[in-house]
Amino acid sequence: MDPFPVQLLFLLVIANRYVVGPLLRRLLGKSFDATVEGFEPTVAFVVPLFNEGRGIADTIRSLLRQNYPPEKLSVVVVDDCSTDDSYEWACLAAAERPDAVTVLRAPRNQGKRAGINMAVARTSAEIVISVDSDVVVDRRAVRELVRRFATPRIAAVGGRTYVSNRDENFLTRMIEVKFHFSQEWLKDLERACRSVVCLSGCLSAFRREVLVELEPILAQRNIAGVPIKYGEDRFLTQQILKAGYHTVFTPDAFCWTSAPATLSGYFSQQLRWRRSNLVDFLGWVSQPWRIHPAVAVHYLTVLGLLLAYPVVVLDNLAEGQLWMVMVLHVGFVALLGFLYRLETRHLSAERRVSALAFLPMAVVMPVSYLVITPLALFTLDSSSWETRGGATAATETQVAPARAA
Repeated sequence: MDPFPVQLLFLLVIANRYVVGPLLRRLLGKSFDATVEGFEPTVAFVVPLFNEGRGIADTIRSLLRQNYPPEKLSVVVVDDCSTDDSYEWACLAAAERPDAVTVLRAPRNQGKRAGINMAVARTSAEIVISVDSDVVVDRRAVRELVRRFATPRIAAVGGRTYVSNRDENFLTRMIEVKFHFSQEWLKDLERACRSVVCLSGCLSAFRREVLVELEPILAQRNIAGVPIKYGEDRFLTQQILKAGYHTVFTPDAFCWTSAPATLSGYFSQQLRWRRSNLVDFLGWVSQPWRIHPAVAVHYLTVLGLLLAYPVVVLDNLAEGQLWMVMVLHVGFVALLGFLYRLETRHLSAERRVSALAFLPMAVVMPVSYLVITPLALFTLDSSSWETRGGATAATETQVAPARAA
């Protein structure tokens, strides 16, 4: 196999992610992360819930501790027919502030997007902030998010995610470093173009009027007639961009979430995300003019590399030259580890790990891409939540049901 086309794709992707994006961040100065002062709209957190156990109570309480006028803040939780005691824990936390928290229960299990639509219909807040049911949100998150709605065309603002269980084992520490680069570096080109193509469901804010406008499209998502529940965050962001709005991201609004602590859990998460990546990339291939040209070019090169990567690994394996791939990965990962150490030296201990924690990625990356990408291609019509299991999320302690709306 001629390595030149793949090498060119690799260089283009690396240049866009680690050179062009950061360079634009420095050249644009304050306009790169424009803010508006004095904007203090009504805000509603919407939390789709499925098998989270008592963790949902911690999430709700963190949302109520925001540094924001309490009369302008509300929380709507939608339980997607959990099979554990999540609903009871949500009701227990809601009972502490019944004036601010509403807990709903979906009539049937229908996925994250349907849950968000259900919550949006129950609120009239100007800004809707989507939060995953396993996160704890920093107290200043709302203020930092709403400050980024600097123009009427900005329809969505995403926040940063840290790993709450980062010190559990080598895998969670590795994921923390991976999160750093995926959010601090890989989004720079998209941020410069105000076309961030994936805002995380962990913490993202939206103009409610835009969600209502796009609701018919969001509600009909399927592949070959099969409704799918993965990649809701990417799909929503994609539809916002296709409608002509801008999307931005800020690391100043952040939260903590629990990362998979086992290889099987990590595999399930990456499989779900890889399906989302492929569907998202293929969606832009047919309509590249509906996204900023620089981002469109970047996406096409990433898609090409994503599909070619397993072929290259197999080809080197067949020719007995897999060591060359491994040496390249070790060198690249070591460089990223050095950059991580430089960039996080000022952070508090709960927001960083050792730079050496990223070294396992040199092995995890080629193995996971070799297996996950082909598997994702053949299971694009999956409709499962993947990482949301029933028994694994349940808690041993049961609580008495409380009243909910």
